[in-house]
Amino acid sequence: MKLTWLGHSCVLLTGSKKVLIDPFIEGGSVAGMNPDIVAVTHGHYDHIGETVALGKTTVAITELAKYLRAKGVPAEGMGIGGTIQVDGVSFTMTPALHSSSVEENGAVIPMGLAAGYVVGMDGVTVYHAGDTALFSDMKLIGDLCHPDVALLPIGGRYTMGIPEAMIAANFIGAKTVIPIHYNTFDKIAADPEVFKRSIERTTDMKVSVLQPGGSIDLIS
Repeated sequence: MKLTWLGHSCVLLTGSKKVLIDPFIEGGSVAGMNPDIVAVTHGHYDHIGETVALGKTTVAITELAKYLRAKGVPAEGMGIGGTIQVDGVSFTMTPALHSSSVEENGAVIPMGLAAGYVVGMDGVTVYHAGDTALFSDMKLIGDLCHPDVALLPIGGRYTMGIPEAMIAANFIGAKTVIPIHYNTFDKIAADPEVFKRSIERTTDMKVSVLQPGGSIDLIS
């Protein structure tokens, strides 16, 4: 499987299927990605992104899935703690400590809970934490799902910062960690190299700092 970080929280997993998570690129577009499946962690504009325009089978929490279906998107709703299979790809929805809403016609519409995903495809397991603070039950995600890769936000302000993400990485125990959700806007500025040095100096985990559009090959 190949993992490509497209920027912010947008990640493309390419294997037997193409899975696009949080299809938003600041100042750009994911229109050419042509995914088979989209997964959205929560309703904020910088995560729901181009989901409606893509019109692909989309995994989301129940409330957000209902909203997307009303927009014509074939959405699969699920709840935190649940697991579903979509075209041979497994999605386990994990908690995330964050809010979730859509702004429409001047109104803020709640969209259930924010979430993360553990995605299983071609023998590889990827944990995308979504927008979240640190929480101790990340240990259970490691114990139950044994992710090969953990995608963790490090930008602070709206999510974990670097110190908290370091603890999260240790809780989860994935052999490869990739920082996301940083440097898109001034308010979430962070230095991923500080995160990398701190993790690799104190653990056996490896941190892969990708540039937008950069990829790594994953093996189980």
